[in-house]
Amino acid sequence: MRVVVTGGAGFIGSHLVRAALGGTLPGLEPSRLVVLDKLTYAGNLDNLAPVQDDPRLEVVVGDICDPAALDRVLPGADAVLHLAAESHVDRSIAGAADFVVTNVVGTQTLLDGCLRHDVPTVVHVSTDEVYGSIAEGSWPETHPVDPSSPYSASKAGSDLLALAYARTFGMDVRVTRCSNNYGPYQFPEKVIPLFVSNLLDGLQVPLYGDGLNVRDWLHVHDHCRGIALVLAGGRAGEVYNIGGGTELTNRELTDRLLAACGAGPGMVKQVPDRKGHDRRYSVDITKIRTELGYEPSVPFDDGLRDTVEWYRANQAWWRPLKAAAAL
Repeated sequence: MRVVVTGGAGFIGSHLVRAALGGTLPGLEPSRLVVLDKLTYAGNLDNLAPVQDDPRLEVVVGDICDPAALDRVLPGADAVLHLAAESHVDRSIAGAADFVVTNVVGTQTLLDGCLRHDVPTVVHVSTDEVYGSIAEGSWPETHPVDPSSPYSASKAGSDLLALAYARTFGMDVRVTRCSNNYGPYQFPEKVIPLFVSNLLDGLQVPLYGDGLNVRDWLHVHDHCRGIALVLAGGRAGEVYNIGGGTELTNRELTDRLLAACGAGPGMVKQVPDRKGHDRRYSVDITKIRTELGYEPSVPFDDGLRDTVEWYRANQAWWRPLKAAAAL
């Protein structure tokens, strides 16, 4: 199987590449794996260092908005796993244009390229944030999208494009929507690596508002297992939620990170709440569980402990990134 992974040098994409080439994702066992990545601030070839010498891997630096780059990587592809995206909510609030271009126009350009080259299957990787906020219960895949931020609106737009191409052109496009990911190699603007790296340096961590916003936490490996299952057995034109099964308030998450880093409550700095901050996310994973046999396998306490230890042991990876981004 020849697989193209867009955004394969980012956090989730690089984990998927490392795991696929390492043989730990049943259903995703490529004979050739091509990464297409623009290498923006969050794309990092160091993320692929553990597999850089694998003869099955090819890395192409290019933009999903560039048809010529797509014409280079798509011919002969058996599947495209589309993970390339701008994904940081705060950045989207500061400026939405890059999010619309990459997430909406880039997805449309990629889908056109897949049509042009008769790619058999596309898995479009999205987020639970497209659903908006839910006070109680969990969203099924049939829930209408109701995004709150420019980021989630751009992802909702890309989801609708993907599903429209499935209906209009008969493309085998499948959409996944995941909850909050965590794990090694996550860019240190996101909450867990930002808080851990700050605490390791004796710096305070910024907690939004009252800290009672709730998120469901999903280890990146479980997310990639879900993507592989959808590729192997999912249905064309369908959406699949992928969740982790651990809901925590941001305050509860912060307390666990303080404990893991040996820090006290004085290291928390309350900051004004994010604009349009969704109160709670929760996805119903009944569909992917019953159809494809998915279950989250990484207990949150174990995954968080291992993640904190990874950042403790790999400061040479994150320190230059934080310095360059002035985080």
